[in-house]
Amino acid sequence: ADNLSDALKKLKITTTDSTADSLEGCLDCLLQALAQNNMETSEKIQKSGVLQVFANLLTPQSSCTAKVANIIAEVARNEFMRNPCVDAGLIPPLVQLLNCKDQEVLLQTGRALGNICYDSHEGRNAVDHAGGAHIVVDHLRSLCSKTDPASEKLLTVFCGMLMNYSNENDTLQSQLINMGVIPTLVKLLGIHCQNAALTEMCLVAFGNLAELESSKEQFAYTNIAEELVKLFKKQIEHDKKEMIFEVLAPLAENDVIKLQLVEAGLVECLLEIVQKTVDSDKEDDIAELKTASDLMVLLLLGDESMQKLFEGGKGSVFQRVLSWIPSNSHQLQLAGALAIANFARNDGNCIHMVDNGIVQKLMDLLDRHVEDGNVTVQHAALSALRNLAIPVVNKAKMLSAGVAEAVLKFLRSEMPPVQFKLLGTLRMLIDAQAEAAEQLGKNVKLVERLVEWCEAKDHAGVMGESNRLLSALIRHSKSKDVIRTIVQSGGIKHLVTMATSEHVIMQNEALVALALIAALELVTAEKDLENAQLVQILHRLLSDDRSAPEIKYNSMVLICALIGSEPLQKEVQSMAFLEVISKLRSHENKTVAQQALLTEQRLAVES
Repeated sequence: ADNLSDALKKLKITTTDSTADSLEGCLDCLLQALAQNNMETSEKIQKSGVLQVFANLLTPQSSCTAKVANIIAEVARNEFMRNPCVDAGLIPPLVQLLNCKDQEVLLQTGRALGNICYDSHEGRNAVDHAGGAHIVVDHLRSLCSKTDPASEKLLTVFCGMLMNYSNENDTLQSQLINMGVIPTLVKLLGIHCQNAALTEMCLVAFGNLAELESSKEQFAYTNIAEELVKLFKKQIEHDKKEMIFEVLAPLAENDVIKLQLVEAGLVECLLEIVQKTVDSDKEDDIAELKTASDLMVLLLLGDESMQKLFEGGKGSVFQRVLSWIPSNSHQLQLAGALAIANFARNDGNCIHMVDNGIVQKLMDLLDRHVEDGNVTVQHAALSALRNLAIPVVNKAKMLSAGVAEAVLKFLRSEMPPVQFKLLGTLRMLIDAQAEAAEQLGKNVKLVERLVEWCEAKDHAGVMGESNRLLSALIRHSKSKDVIRTIVQSGGIKHLVTMATSEHVIMQNEALVALALIAALELVTAEKDLENAQLVQILHRLLSDDRSAPEIKYNSMVLICALIGSEPLQKEVQSMAFLEVISKLRSHENKTVAQQALLTEQRLAVES
């Protein structure tokens, strides 16, 4: 301790003129003390005011420079020392030293700057201000191809410095991307893949940058996919694989990179991991299984990568994913169902899958999750069925396979995501399927549940889908029995509210359903239509210049049907409809103008 105090005193009165030997001795003493107790020594260094002296000692000409930079690197490992280093004016001279040729000085300077930047806003700002990042990126470029141990050590330190400099800071990350650091790092990874420390630094730097959208475009122009897959294949340790996964996941959000990863053979690696880990109960294996299968699903979100793996339904990848659905692992069931939902993104794929028995597999999976089932699996399987039901030719096949009945088992679910997908699946299935729409529309339990969900104000998606399904049951069945069931269950008011939706498609569906109600069962629905103030709403829709042409057209068709009811006709007469409708005779849309003329004639006759 006495030695340390003496050394600090000597340094305090030292100027650059002091003999190099006496300086060296003092600096060695400091380094020794730091090695024994870094924190305590750092505190003493801070109190002594020596940091300010260091600023003058950091000159390219001095033989002590590397040692001074080393001391700064050591003290800056402590969080409480980083700001004092900045305040002592150490950053500008350190950044200047990045221009020197001495490798030891460069190494210690890189360490010092990297440690000062670690989690320090002030440190990063000062390095940014002094232009340090630019010089380091240039060094990486010029050293990139050198594979001698000293150069690799320097590259590792510089990568680490840039990582600490830009970690979780979008502005500084963008700055590095604009400096073109990404192609350099990718090249580094390719050349130095045998060097574990450097590889690790590159991966962390990628993970750092890959979250930014602008970086993905740059990554797409490199051979990152190939390099990462090559590296991945070599890994045995879980932690190393996990590290590569953390870079792959954000990169795979980019469609171009998805395809590159597929072409580089990532899928085969993922399938192999799934095979090795599926029956294991070790924590690492369970984590790897989840990451690999999630990444697999992500790759299928790109249209080109998905189609490449589907291979007309004959692809080995598609077949392997199918085998996940009956598996006993919830994670694989989930990934399998999500993958099918992703494959089912165009009519050709959907038709092929339905013709090849995928529906039964998904229904069996749902069956395993009816009682106390896994919500995410239910949601995924219903998503897949909904997508498969989109092509017209699939609807009747899926209905006769019993999909509607399988889906209805989940009517009791209290989970909004499951409710939402269940409603969407049924709506897709009954599109233009009159018999199925009638059968479901007469199902009192279903209709009552729909009416209940039409009031789910906390879940806009469920509320919207319930309304749309109610309307669809009427529109596709055109059945009096269905209308009566909906009237008795209290569904009319919801259809009237739906006519005021902000979405034109929903307004339209509601108006068409209400017109069918008025045409087929006006007497039964009359009271509910009156209580829901339908006539006032129609007046508002016709008066509003912002209403779409089809909304105006269907509102007039509905008015013509409503005047068959005495109380509703009285309401129409009391609300000066003729005035609004006569204006629409000159509407720019010919169909609207024509309907206005017909409606005006009907109203004139009735009055």
